[in-house]
Order: sequence, then structure tokens, then C-alpha cells
Amino acid sequence: MNRLMVSVSAGALFALSATSVAAQRAPDEPAATTVDEVIVTAQRREQAAQDVGIALSVLSGESLTQQGVTNVNQLQNATPNLEVEPAFGGGAAQFRMRGVGFQDYASNNSPTVGVYVNEVAYPVPVMTQGLIFDIDRVEVLRGPQGTLYGRNTTGGAISFVTKRPTEELTAGLMTEWGSHNLFRGEGYVSGPLTDTLRGRLAVSTEQGGAWQRNRDTGESLGDADRSGARALLEWTPNETFTALLDVHGGVDKSENQGLYLISDLHTRLGTGPVIPVDKDRSKTGWGLSQRFADAIGRDVNAKPGRDNSSWGASLNANLALKGMNLSSITSYETLDRSEYGDWDSSASVEADTFFGSDVKVLSQELRLASDNDSPLTWVAGFYYSKQDLNERYFSDFIDIYNTYAQVTYDQKVESWSLFGQAEYAFSERWKAILGLRYEEETRELEGFGSAFGGATALPPTSVDTKMTPLTGKAALEFKPADNVLIYGSASRGAKSGGFTTYNTGDSSGIEPFDPEILWAYELGFKADPSRAVQINGAAYYYDYNGQQVLSAVCGANGPVGRFTNADSKIYGAELEGVFRPAAGLRISQNLSYKKGEYTDFIDLDIGACQQIPRATVYIDKSGQKIPFPAWSYGGSVSYDWTIGGFAVTAEANYSYRDEYPSWLGAKYDVEAYWLANASVTIGPEDAAWSVAFWARNLFDQDYDLTRNFFTSADIAQPGTPRTIGARLTLRY
Repeated sequence: MNRLMVSVSAGALFALSATSVAAQRAPDEPAATTVDEVIVTAQRREQAAQDVGIALSVLSGESLTQQGVTNVNQLQNATPNLEVEPAFGGGAAQFRMRGVGFQDYASNNSPTVGVYVNEVAYPVPVMTQGLIFDIDRVEVLRGPQGTLYGRNTTGGAISFVTKRPTEELTAGLMTEWGSHNLFRGEGYVSGPLTDTLRGRLAVSTEQGGAWQRNRDTGESLGDADRSGARALLEWTPNETFTALLDVHGGVDKSENQGLYLISDLHTRLGTGPVIPVDKDRSKTGWGLSQRFADAIGRDVNAKPGRDNSSWGASLNANLALKGMNLSSITSYETLDRSEYGDWDSSASVEADTFFGSDVKVLSQELRLASDNDSPLTWVAGFYYSKQDLNERYFSDFIDIYNTYAQVTYDQKVESWSLFGQAEYAFSERWKAILGLRYEEETRELEGFGSAFGGATALPPTSVDTKMTPLTGKAALEFKPADNVLIYGSASRGAKSGGFTTYNTGDSSGIEPFDPEILWAYELGFKADPSRAVQINGAAYYYDYNGQQVLSAVCGANGPVGRFTNADSKIYGAELEGVFRPAAGLRISQNLSYKKGEYTDFIDLDIGACQQIPRATVYIDKSGQKIPFPAWSYGGSVSYDWTIGGFAVTAEANYSYRDEYPSWLGAKYDVEAYWLANASVTIGPEDAAWSVAFWARNLFDQDYDLTRNFFTSADIAQPGTPRTIGARLTLRY
């Protein structure tokens, strides 16, 4: 299959190359039939996206608003080969890009996909759950990153760029109302403060939207209650120096997404009432014991939800030197997390959980980059990061195991790295690229202790792990014509080792797992055969060494998750296209395929451990497929026209996710599904306001985002059903 995908990509490439010379751009061709040029900073300098020899997707802030994307998890429906799996209703992101992912509901381990906001890394996955607002664009880069970015990742990077202060006074307001009392509001004001100082203040809030009901009481669950603010100050005292201060914060008091039962729940190990399987995805359940409510600071009648707050600040300073630019990015980010989840989806207390997390991240990045017309361009940098995490992870199993668990620990992560990348253009057609990165990272798990039923199971224990990987990239780019780019690359990425911080009374349960190393080989093309057509494609092969895989150990009460290392291989391909066949009409399409296989993996037999008596049995999974969706497809169609002095835009977007097979067994497979959204926007041509009417999940598709089990409960997290609404936008 891999040969087939490479052949398909190569065939498309040479066909486009052959037609590129003939398809000359007519000077009088209407601008409305021209694919817009997109400027990105994926390689730490402004470039047209079509001139960057890496696989990337770019979404504008307007596109995010149209598709209802308000957090990073929802990007999976707008980007090829990206999956973001939420963890047990709370939403903590588990990223997977091109099959490279890390499935962990804890807070302490690094992700395979780096998330950045204004060039600042968010290395703790749960820190990425804030509101997305006032966004200029998001760049999604696929493949290992590290020779240009502060952090080292094996899967890729998601980089958000917010809108900047403007030189003229501007302001705007967006309000949106939708089904289930959903309300969103966003506003900004931007402009000059002095001759050299500009500012921008943006605020946003999201409220309501609960569509699930308690199967016993009828209470609703799922209301959003989150808000955020961002203030930017940009200072340009002269032509050579610019500084951008970014201060931001947010609060999130939202209710969790409810889970529903996919099997009958025999409560209290079969001695309690049986709760039938939920045939309606809108049904759920929850319940707290008084002891657990007191321990986590909640009312005994509280709904699953969170009480989180975050704030941070960064200073990005740039100094133009003779033929070079010096950049400094200093940042400090915090998160105070308090989240209660009911993972058994019932009033029976069999899997209630609480996360109390205090996260602090300090980072400093220095970069020196060339700034001239020489054939040689380069960037070199230094990165330092320090993370502190104080975690309380409590679980209540009182109705099933007659006990409760408490896990507490601190984790400190300190890393520094040197990185750089150079590009040399041998001619107008050929360019070579070489990048290297050296990194030292130490992770220390301090005072990890666990207790069951109030009795110490594991006294405070400390362990640590360190990695010193040398990673890098070598690439070659060729332009057979001005509007065709062919590139090939080999890169090596690394992801930190870490610790499994689930309930355990055995010190072996927190022994560190090893770092993972990914060798990535990619061949791709970018082509604009005419002003109205843009087609990009890539094929890749990944050699995965030490892949971090969620397995389990067989404990007295059944399987308990624990990470281990395996070897594997992944290959696949992607195609993306944008077409402007007629004035006002824009069509975009994307298609991706991937397949993976373990080459060396010994795993626990989950089924044998769930039986009574419990048995520890191991399975050799070498040669078995890696469980992830094989195919994804998406696209959008929009059409602009004017009528009676009004501008009208009709837009539809759609996505397909293939079946997601589970490593836990067929019961937990997530079925394939289609989603479609549509909107119509209308406003006067000469006025700065518009009204939009939209529908999301237009055909009311029933689908799940994830399936899993905890203790005796088989649960799933459902996706949102059809919602409709209206949006009013004002601009000054």
C-alpha cells in the first residue's frame, strides 16, 4: 500500500509539473478566481505557505469562527491527519498526528504534538484547553519539529497566531446564540496609544449549551462557563527594535461533558441495582459520596465539572542588526486546575475522580537569524524551560471496592537545548536544508505517594529520568517551475520519557518509561498549476523506536494503566487542494491515509485480567496494527455574491473520520462518522456589520469521540448533536 501511495503522489506531481508551464496566468483573469496567497511563519520568518517545503495546513480566524472552533480539540475536524481525543469527559487533549500520539489522562507527561500561542509553548496538555479567540491564523505542521521550535516533538506542532495591535483605531463585537441556550461573545479594541506604542484588548466568553440530561433526575449537564482576555502592547521606538508584551488569562467553571453507558452497569460488583445500557446518547449520570465531596471541596450534589483559572505573560523582543535579527521570547504561564469527573456515569460511586493541579512554566528562547538576500539563510537558537507541577489525583471506588485512593506528587522538569537550521540555494531551482538540535532534559517525580482507604499504600517515593537526544533534519527542495515545489526530507525527533502517575501501591508502577525516537522520511510537492488551482501532497514513512504505549499491569482489582515502550512503523499520504473555478466560488478538499504496525510489542491481556480469578497473561502484539483511524476526509465550499447592495456568503464544510479501533477490544471501537456544518452570512456591502445563520452537525449524526472503561463501567463520550444559531458581527 505504501508503494501505491508514493506512486499516486508522484503521478500527480509530474502531471502538475507538466501542466504548470502551459497553464500561464492570464493578466486579465478576475482576482475573484485566484487562490489567495497565505503568509506563514512556520520557519521563523514570513514566507508564502507554498514556498515552505514541509506539510502544513493553515486556517484563518474567520474560518475557525465559521466552523465553531472554540478550543484546540475541535481542530481535528478541520485538519487532515489530526486527531484530538478528549479524556473521560473533561476534555484534556490527547493529540495524535499522522498516527503519532500519546494516550494519557494524567497531567504530568509531555505530548507528541506541541501547541504554541504567539511562539510560546504549552508543554502540559491540559494547559491547552482555554478559549480560542481573536485569532489571525493557526498553522498546523506535520512531522517532527525541533530544529526551529523551542520544544522537541515527534508528531508535529499547532501554532496559534493572535491578531496584533493596529496602527489605526479599530473595534469589533461578535455575539452568537445557539441551541440549548448557547451564547458566545467576543470583542476587541485596537489602535495607537502614542506615536510608538500600540495596544489591543480582546475578551471572549462562552456560556450554556448543555444538551445532556441525568437519566434519573432530568438535570442538565454540559453548560459552558468560560471566559478569557488578552492584552497586547506593541512598542516600536525606532526602525530596528520591536517589543510585543502579551498578558492573558482565563477562568473556566464549565460543567464536564457527560459520559453514557455502552453496556449494562452491574453496580457494587453485581450486588447492587443494574443500570441498563444507555440507548440515548443524551443520557448520563453522576453522584458523589459525602466523604469524597468533603475531600475535594465540592457540594455533595455537585455536577461533574471544573473550576480552573490560568494566566500568563510573554515578552517577544526583536532587534535588527546588520544582516541579522536577534529575537528573545520570555514567558511565564500558570494553571490552577480543580476538576471533578464521574467516570462510571452513574449515581453509584464506582469511579469518581478529582484532579487538583498547580502548573507553572517558565521559558526563555533566544534566536539569531540571517536577514539578507544571500543564498544562505540560517537561524540558531537557545531554549530553556522549567516546569513545576503539584498534583492531587483522587479516586473514589467506595461502592465497588469499598475503598478510595489518593495520589499526590510534585514533578519538576528542566530542559535546555541548542538548535539551528541553515538553507542554501544552489540555484533558483535547488535548495538544501540542514538542521540540528541538542537537548538535555531532566524530569523528577518527587514524593509520589498513594493511599487506599486512608492507609498508606506507597510512602512518598522519588524517581527521575533524563534524556540527551541529538535530533535534526536534512532536506532537499527542487522547483522544476516557478509554481511547483518538490521536497524530500529525513528528520529525527524525540519525545521525553516520563512516569505513569495512576493509582498504584507498588513502586515499580512509577518506574520511568523511556524516551521515544522517531525517524521520519517524507516526499512531497506543492503546486499552483493555475491561479485558480492549488494542490499539495505528501507521502511519509516513520520508523518509531521506543513508542510510548499505554498498556497495563494486572492489579488486585483489575487492570491498571501503565506506559511501556514498543517499536513500530507508520506510513501514509495526504492530499490537499484549493480551487476557485468561478468568481466567488471557493472549494477546498483534503484526504489522508495512514497505517501502522507494531514491530516489537509485548502487552498485557486485558481480558484475562478482568476475569475472576485474575490472571496476568502477556500477548506478543508484534505484527499487529496500531489502533488509529486509517482514513480522514474533509473539505468546504463557499460562494460569495451580491444582491440589492447586500453581500451574501453561503458556506458548507464537512469531515469524515474512519473507524477508530481500540486496543481494549472491539466493544470500545469508535465507529466511523461524517459531520457537516453550514452557514449563510449577509450584510450591507458598505456597512461594517453582518448577520450569519448556521447549523453544526447539520444531519444530526450520532457519533462518539472516545470509548473506554473504568472499574466496571463501559462508557463513551458522545459528540454534540445538531445545533443551530445566529451570529451578529459589528466592526468599527
